[in-house]
Amino acid sequence: YAYRDRKNRKRDFRRLWITRINAEVRNLGYSYSKFIYGLNQKGIKLDRKMLSELAIQDKATFEKVVKTAID
Repeated sequence: YAYRDRKNRKRDFRRLWITRINAEVRNLGYSYSKFIYGLNQKGIKLDRKMLSELAIQDKATFEKVVKTAID
């Protein structure tokens, strides 16, 4: 099962990161899809892993990123 689970671990972590980001973005009153779309439109190159860490560790900075992406 090791081979399969190495593949699944990547999928599981991505799902976890998206869940964390979604929770914090919704606390700020926005949707996850609009946030990700805004990031792409503004050219902000932060991956989901880093966004998840920001959402947990540094909420003020994450809020600034969300405001920048949405506005």
